[in-house]
Amino acid sequence: MTAKPAGFEPVFCTIVPPHVLDTLAQSQDPALSAPARRTLQRDAFERTQRRMTTVVGAPSVAAPKDATEGKPHRTIYDARHRTELPGRKVRGEGDKPGKDATVNRAYAGLGATFELYQKAYERLSIDGSGLPLNATVHYSEEYNNAFWNGEQMVFGDGDGEIFLDFTIPVDVIGHELTHGVTQYTANLTYFGQPGALNESLSDVFGSMIKQYTLGQTAADADWLIGAGLLAPRVTGTALRSMKEPGTAYDDDVLGKDPQPADMDHFVKTGRDNGGVHINSGIPNRAFYLVADALGGHSWERAGEIWYAVLTGGELAQDASFSDFAKLTVAAARAKYGDGDELKAVVDAWSTVKVPATDG
Repeated sequence: MTAKPAGFEPVFCTIVPPHVLDTLAQSQDPALSAPARRTLQRDAFERTQRRMTTVVGAPSVAAPKDATEGKPHRTIYDARHRTELPGRKVRGEGDKPGKDATVNRAYAGLGATFELYQKAYERLSIDGSGLPLNATVHYSEEYNNAFWNGEQMVFGDGDGEIFLDFTIPVDVIGHELTHGVTQYTANLTYFGQPGALNESLSDVFGSMIKQYTLGQTAADADWLIGAGLLAPRVTGTALRSMKEPGTAYDDDVLGKDPQPADMDHFVKTGRDNGGVHINSGIPNRAFYLVADALGGHSWERAGEIWYAVLTGGELAQDASFSDFAKLTVAAARAKYGDGDELKAVVDAWSTVKVPATDG
């Protein structure tokens, strides 16, 4: 059975922030507002279901017999535009690709995520013990989101007006599955700064999974989260930019990307669980700056430092940005000494104006 950390509390995490859907829901164009409202309603229902499952207790899932051999165990289900999970099984581990491109992308994305964690960090699946990776595609009708519900991945097809198929960007798949990694390790509280760290870690590892899949260096990468997800009518490139938070989109319907790039512009809000998708831009930029300064592959030195903090056992569930920053400084020093890695980490947090030392 899979071990869970003390205080284990799986949460419902979506890739599209509530503030984006709220804006769309207020549109005068029913082609935009209706799917957004339905998506918000489904998200609210799934969030409530997740809380109920947390109280009652979710069933434990045993790792497959070949888990110790370092192989993924993927199953893709088709909801057929309904909302019952998981839906009808359409592809299992080792099955050949079918005609449904969405199913094939989901299968490949689960595999890419498994491979990055295994090859770069010797982590066997998201729980470290070979947890099966399950995903449901074609969820609901014109559903404008993808989510991790504590047990599996779920992908909507988008409305075709603002969002396209949510399996298109592999970093979205990696992002959501990394919520599972966080769930099984630091289990960060999903509110305020620890919640924004939770979101940022998913962006960080989601971006690295994309870069690993494409064989990119930090210099080659676009550092965008969800590139290819926005429909042609949208003025924007992605959901978020780790390199330049606040620049991912500026659209007459969606509005302007609200992410801040440093603590001077930290957004205080009661919405979005205290701005978890908004203020994540600050630690996102810090990671980008570290990876950019060190060069090469981001999943190596920069990623190793972030992974060490996420899984090291010292990151408190209610950690602030500063708490996390100090741990990255300690991890950089412990792994690499007082060299370029340490300087890159200290300089990055200084740039985004997060205290990373006690001095």
